[in-house]
Amino acid sequence: MIEERNKERVGSLYRDVWDQFKKHKGALFGGVVFLLIVISVIVGPFLWPFEANAIDIRSRNQGPSFIHPFGTDQLGRDTLARMLAGGRTSIAVGLCAMALTIFLGTFIGVTAGFYKRLDGPLMRLTDLFLSLPLLPLLLVMMLLFREPLSSAYGPERGMFILIVFAIGITSWMPTARIVRADVLALKEREFVLAAISSGSSNSLVVRRHILPNVLSPILVSATLGIANGIITESALSFLGLGFPPDFPTWGRLLNDAVDYLQQYPERVFWPGLCISLTVLSVSYLGDGLRDALDPRMRKR
Repeated sequence: MIEERNKERVGSLYRDVWDQFKKHKGALFGGVVFLLIVISVIVGPFLWPFEANAIDIRSRNQGPSFIHPFGTDQLGRDTLARMLAGGRTSIAVGLCAMALTIFLGTFIGVTAGFYKRLDGPLMRLTDLFLSLPLLPLLLVMMLLFREPLSSAYGPERGMFILIVFAIGITSWMPTARIVRADVLALKEREFVLAAISSGSSNSLVVRRHILPNVLSPILVSATLGIANGIITESALSFLGLGFPPDFPTWGRLLNDAVDYLQQYPERVFWPGLCISLTVLSVSYLGDGLRDALDPRMRKR
């Protein structure tokens, strides 16, 4: 009987969240657009007949046509094929960097908020990372660790690990601050105090009572983390410090198109449009999740 009531409550909560989410037209639009982009970059390379790195000098520098809808580059490579392959890499970097960011931010935020002794040192560490200049730090990390990781894991895999780690290690601080603030408020609530008084271990209290109640800000931070990862990877690739030239990403495509900007401006337009659409759709999705998961918004 109790289990059935719990299931009904969970189902009612999910329905309330979905009803509130549906009211946010921008969030619905963002979710549909992001889903279409993800499906396209996953399935598209298997359906499109051209390879991303297939060179055809006789077809170089062509404009949009029926055979090549987005044209070709200076080596005759199909731009649409490179866009699909580049999107897969850029979104994979964004998702993996987001996962690392959320893990670090949640772990440090919960630890600092729940354990008073560790609050001061962990928050000073957070302030230290917030004070560091982001772009110079990323550039230094690229220059220091690019060669060792490329030698150990290969150029593509090594750069993927380095970029994900660099983005994750420099982006966890806002999540940690938000989670800590929620944990400080939660641990004074009656149900948490009752769980501690009943003899439950700290780890059990955190898993069963703290983490489920800070899920809302974590999910919102996750959506914003995807956008931040994609933008940062694109910026590094645009500066020439990302993946190798023969490994396409949206940022690398922008970097390659700069030299041909006046003759072929569409080469900059397509990757820039995909980056903007992806980041915008994820941002709208995060806004919708924030409103849907906020109990005060659902009551309205």
